[in-house]
Parts: sequence; C-alpha cells; structure tokens
Amino acid sequence: MPALSSLHSLLLILPSTQDLLLLSLYSLKVNMGPVALCIVALVIISITRWVYRWRNPRCNGELPPGSMGLPFLGETLQFFTPNRSSDIPPFIKKRMERYGPIFRTSLVGRPVIISTDPELSHFIFQKEGQLFQSWYPDTFTEIFGRQNVGSLHGFMYKYLKNMVLNLFGPESLKKMLPEVEQAACRNLNRWSGKESVELKDSTASMIFDLTAKKLISYDPEKSSENLRENFVAFIQGLISFPMNIPGTAYHKCLQGRKKAMRMLKNMLQERRPKPREQQSDFFDYVLEELGKDDTLLTEAIALDLMFVLLFASFETTSLALTMATKFLLDHPLVLRELTEEHEAILRRREDPNSGLTWKEYKSMTFTFQFINETVRMANIVPVIFRKALQEINFKGYTIPAGWAVVVCPPAIHLNPAKYEDPLQFNPGRWEGMELNGASKHFMAFGGGMRFCVGTDFTKVQMAVFLHCLVTKYRWQAIKGGEIVRTPGLQFPKGFHVQFTEKNELKQEPTNNAI
Repeated sequence: MPALSSLHSLLLILPSTQDLLLLSLYSLKVNMGPVALCIVALVIISITRWVYRWRNPRCNGELPPGSMGLPFLGETLQFFTPNRSSDIPPFIKKRMERYGPIFRTSLVGRPVIISTDPELSHFIFQKEGQLFQSWYPDTFTEIFGRQNVGSLHGFMYKYLKNMVLNLFGPESLKKMLPEVEQAACRNLNRWSGKESVELKDSTASMIFDLTAKKLISYDPEKSSENLRENFVAFIQGLISFPMNIPGTAYHKCLQGRKKAMRMLKNMLQERRPKPREQQSDFFDYVLEELGKDDTLLTEAIALDLMFVLLFASFETTSLALTMATKFLLDHPLVLRELTEEHEAILRRREDPNSGLTWKEYKSMTFTFQFINETVRMANIVPVIFRKALQEINFKGYTIPAGWAVVVCPPAIHLNPAKYEDPLQFNPGRWEGMELNGASKHFMAFGGGMRFCVGTDFTKVQMAVFLHCLVTKYRWQAIKGGEIVRTPGLQFPKGFHVQFTEKNELKQEPTNNAI
C-alpha cells in the first residue's frame, strides 16, 4: 500500500496550502514557461482546495468531531478491518475515546455521523419517517435489491410490513410451533449420529428449510437446484469491501443473489397461472395480492421481499443459536439453570410425550433472559443505517441534511454505565425486566417503526431449539469456535460440535439429567 501511505502523508500537511504551492512553484519554475507555470499552479490550488473541502465539510452549525479519511475511500478500509474482539469494535472504540460518543467519518464515499450515544440512537429510531429514514449504501442496495423492504418508506413500507406480519405474527407462530419443534428434534437426532457437525452451517440449514417451506413450499430434495447454496455465496460477501471484481467476496455475493433471484422468479412464474384455492404458504398470499386490481405490489417488489425474508430469517438466527450453544458450554451454571427450567416443563405435563404448547413457551422466563443476553453479547448486527432528511441539531452538534447516520448497537450493549461488567455473560441481569421491544439500551432487533417484524419468530426458534437441546442431549466442542468480525460476526474455522443423547450416557429418567 505504498501509494496510499504517500497520499496519507501528503494529506497530513495539506493545511499549509501556501507552503505547498510555493514549494511546487519553486521546483518547477526553472524548466517551465509562464503559461505552464500558471496551469500547474491552478491545478495544485484546485486539488488542495478540493482535499481541504473533503476533510472539512461545510456545515451551518458545528459538526461532530472526527476525520473524513482519504478522499473517496474515507475510512472504509479501517472499518472493514477484521478483528477478534468481543468488545466494542476497535474502529468504533478508538474513535469514541478520541472524539466522544458522536463522531463523523466517511464510509464507501459517503459522509457519515456515527452514534454510540444511547439518547441519539433512540432519538433516530423514534423519529423514523420524520427526521430520518432508512438508508443503505449503494452497495447494500445493489445486493438486496432497489425495491427491498429496507429501502421503501411511508405507506409502502407499512403495507409490506403488514404482509410479513401475516406470516410471523403471534397467531401464525402458535400454529407453527409444532413444526418448529419437530424440525429441531429431527435435526438434533440426526446430528447425534455423527462424530461432529459444523453448528453454524447445520442450524442455518435447519432454519432455512423450515422458513423456505413456509414461504415458498420449497423442498430441497425435490428441487433441481440448491437454493440455500446461493444464499451461502451471498452471505460470504455481504459485509465485505465493495469491490465488484471476479474472485472477490463481493462479486460472489452479487452472483449468489442473481442465481437465487432467478430461482425465485421461476417459482413465481410457475405458480402464477394456476394459484391454489387455499393459502398454504406465503407465495399464495403474494399471488393473491398480485392478482388484485388495486394492489400496490409488483412482481419485482414481491421477489425482493421474498429474498430478504429468506436471508433475514435464517442467517441471523443461526448465528444467535451458534453463539447460544457456545455460551452454554462456557458457562455451566447457566446451562444448569436453563436445563432445570425446561425439565420442569416436562415434569408438569400430564402426557410426557406431548409437544410444546404456547402456554409452556410463554412460561420460559429464564430462557428469554438467556436469549436477551445472547443477542446482547453476540451483537450480530454491528451497525444500523439511517439518513437525515433535514438538518438536525442534537447535543450542540449539527447533522446536515442528506448525511448518513449510523447507529452502533455494540456500543449501546457494552456500555459499562448501563451494564455492569458488560463483557461478562450474565442472563440474570435481565431478571424482572419486561422487554417486548427496543429501548435506549437494547436494540439487538432494531427500533422504532422498523423494529424487526421477525423478532418473535427468532425467539420461538431459539427457545424451542434450546428446549429440545438441554432436555435430550449433551454436547462438546470438537474444534473451531473462534469468532472474527468484519464487522459482521463470522466463524472462519466453523464451530464443530459433537452431540450425544443423554439416555446413551446415563440410564436414568431424562428429568434427572443436568
């Protein structure tokens, strides 16, 4: 990177514009005529002024402190630098220490205000649609689609949100509970027959198959193409440096999206001429909406929606489940308390072989505390993007209209002023706390009007999987488990785990096992 180093060195002395100009003119005047000398002087002045403007953006008030980095690149390279920390990302933490909880930078060619301040972050979510709106860098929009639900606003967003709630709302989840339990038990039973399984990939496959069935009646055994493989390629480059060159992770990501979208479009076109009389999946609901004369839905929006739902429903949940299993291995006292709660559910049943009921699910008090602590510590979503619709003043700083605003959940979740010993895994800290949405100090599922509509679905899948896991199995780590953040959470070497049925190890009733 010698060229970047030289440019960086140049930028360090740019405020002394006159010195630079005089030095350049002195070195050139011997061999140049007056006209050429004037042209060179104008070029140097223009470049110097342009770079100065880049580093010192205009603002009607006082911008938050910070650095805009290199022209065009900004601080993008530093932002994407991999790290193994479970603490606040080094990129963010370093700037918090230097500039405070609100600072400015530039990422992927855009000026950005980054908030690690609980009040500003909460304010951003609460003023969605008034002072701020959802926004993603052009690279994200290209990945998820120009008309994806995250990029739509106002009435259209609410319309799509209501469509999704038709699938993930409480009434639908009550009916889905037996299927979720069957999927968890079936997969755990299969994994227990192997020497080890890579947990992140295995849980992702389990959740994807269940979700794809509910969304589009997808059956991997009957399909000529593997839909999930395209999403795997997509995920590997999702949070990577946006360089669309063959061989790069970002290029593979775009190719994965392209293939997945082609499969979804083919499925939609096959089903559209002959819709089913009774709705059996989300595709049926979409086709019904597309058939209405006054519909707001288009085929392009429907396909982008399906793509985002398939991605969001399995990737984040599989990461959360993998981290949850890892935390249980690292904290045996937490595992014991979780096991006791779920074995108590089994003991209270009249029929020990009956499946989970919705009442039993809602009674899992410690389980929900454990899930909250897992997602707080995992910080699967490292940043949340918004854009200022107008000039905004907050705590003496000005956020210019049109600037991107980034909320940093890890900084909120690992704030020692709110969470005592924040890097310590402690589900007990949630005892007695009712948390049905986001707050100033907890935003693992977003906040405001864009609070994740799949939150309840995620919690159902995690709680049911944990129920099957701790009541019937023991497990041990075989290899891997190291995490890397780029800035998204990854397991570069996987996390290989061996599962064993409890009854195989100890011939006594399941409800006595710990």
